[in-house]
Amino acid sequence: MNRKLRMGMVGGGKDAFIGAIHRLAANMDGLIELSCGALSINPEIAKDSAKSLFLPESRTYLTYDEMITKESKLPADQRMDFVTIVTPNFAHFAPAMMALENGFHVVVEKPITFTLDEARQLKKKAEETGLILCLTHTYSGYPMVKQAKAMVKAGELGKIRKVWVEYPQGWLSKLSEREGNAQAAWRTDPKKSGKAGCIGDIGTHAAHLAEYITGLKITKLCADLNIFVDGRALDDDGNVLLGFENGASGVLMASQVAAGEENALKIRVYGEKGGVEWAQHEPNTLLVKWLDQPAQILRAGAGYKHLSSFATSNCRTPGGHPEGYLEAFGNIYKNFALTLSARIDGTTPTPEMLDFPGVEDGIRGMAFIDNVVASGSSKEKWTDHVVG
Repeated sequence: MNRKLRMGMVGGGKDAFIGAIHRLAANMDGLIELSCGALSINPEIAKDSAKSLFLPESRTYLTYDEMITKESKLPADQRMDFVTIVTPNFAHFAPAMMALENGFHVVVEKPITFTLDEARQLKKKAEETGLILCLTHTYSGYPMVKQAKAMVKAGELGKIRKVWVEYPQGWLSKLSEREGNAQAAWRTDPKKSGKAGCIGDIGTHAAHLAEYITGLKITKLCADLNIFVDGRALDDDGNVLLGFENGASGVLMASQVAAGEENALKIRVYGEKGGVEWAQHEPNTLLVKWLDQPAQILRAGAGYKHLSSFATSNCRTPGGHPEGYLEAFGNIYKNFALTLSARIDGTTPTPEMLDFPGVEDGIRGMAFIDNVVASGSSKEKWTDHVVG
């Protein structure tokens, strides 16, 4: 293509957090430009936000339906190519569905929708239209996460037996939703977040990472959900035993009341021959442990010949220069943009371009939430620990 892709944004105004992250990520490779937006349900915030982003008044909209309707009537060389949706969970489905119905590709924050049924409806519509839906499960964008996936797929670790994945945070250790924290307020509100709190917010990231690296689907689970902060309506802590389709077992821990923790996502995957370990606090490093030889430390950007093309194509800086959350987010947008550009040009995208989460990942995430909540509310899974 000889032009940038044109992005429209729903949500993400100046009073939001994740919208700015999406714009930085989308802009990172020079493949995408923000062309229009319905940036807030508050008209003044929508206008002020658009002005600060240098959007023209004619492409500043007060509602997502106004944006999608008017953009669809513009000439093909002017209208947006895709819609990015960065609203709270309850407001994902309607704009995503309307965008697909009007011929626009979609990028959406996770979880994909408010309910599993909504996610299935989006999948059906995406299949009917042939349009692309990208889900921003950010952590799959890290180069060394992709390296771990490639090693598992190539059989280097042997048959996978064990997965440990943990995501501790501490930011909800107090009743912050009652203290003016807007992010905490909607994320702990069942009407806006959905039936799960911590598990929906970060537990789905951990589950997706486990399935992404191993290439295995979670087929059974046993969950324990907790609300530790008095007055909170949704879970702020959870532990889940996992069973995978090949018989492997796993443990998933997600907590937003792990006082002192930031975003300490970590995963360990073990097979018959060895294991891999990756932590977001040191994202350029992949530790590889072998049954019959010394452990290895693989580093992103170091130019190792045996790093996979999926890892190297998502490295941005020379070895020793850290790449983090924004770069991983940028890789999701880059691969989506390259795939969409190839579609527009009538060419075939490479497997590396197609390496971004989509609607199926979204459905699995919503099913994970439903099943964890159901298991967490059941009393049938526990055995009393009787002593004497």
